[in-house]
Amino acid sequence: MRLQSVTLHTGALEAHERISRRRGLQRFFSTFPDGWPSVGLLLLRAAVGLTAVIQGGFFLTDRGNQTLTNWVIGLTAVASGALLLIGFLTPIVGMLVGLGSAGIALSWPAPTLHLLDSWLVTVFVVIMAAALVFLGPGACSLDCRLFGRREILIPPAPRPPKS
Repeated sequence: MRLQSVTLHTGALEAHERISRRRGLQRFFSTFPDGWPSVGLLLLRAAVGLTAVIQGGFFLTDRGNQTLTNWVIGLTAVASGALLLIGFLTPIVGMLVGLGSAGIALSWPAPTLHLLDSWLVTVFVVIMAAALVFLGPGACSLDCRLFGRREILIPPAPRPPKS
C-alpha cells in the first residue's frame, strides 16, 4: 500500500513538471484573445502608440532645444509607438513607453509643445501602457502571428499491412 502512495505522489510530481514546462512556453505573453477583446487591445495599443509617436515627433521637431538627448528620446518614442501600433514585442515596448512617459513628465527636459503637460494625462498613459504589458498584444498583432497559438495536426497512425 505504501508503494502505491509513492507512485501516486511521483505521478503528481511528474504532472506538475509537465505543466510547468508547458506554461514556460508562453510566459512572455499572457494571452492572445480574439474577437472583441482583441479589438479592445488593438484600440489600447493604438492610443498609447499614437501618443508615443506624436510625443516623439514633438521632441524631434523642437527648434529651441535640439540636443542629442532630445533626438534619442524622440527617436525612441517614435520607434516604440510604431512598434506598439503593429503589435511587435508589446510587453517590452509597453514598459518602455510607460517608463518614458513618466520620465518625461517628471524630470526630463520636455519640448515646448508636448502631450504630457497634465499629470492626469501622464497617469492615463502610464496606466494604459502597464495594462498592455500585463494583458499582452491580442490576436490583431504581429506578436500573435509570430509567437501566437499554433494548431498541431497529428496524422493518424499508419495501419499495418494486412497479411
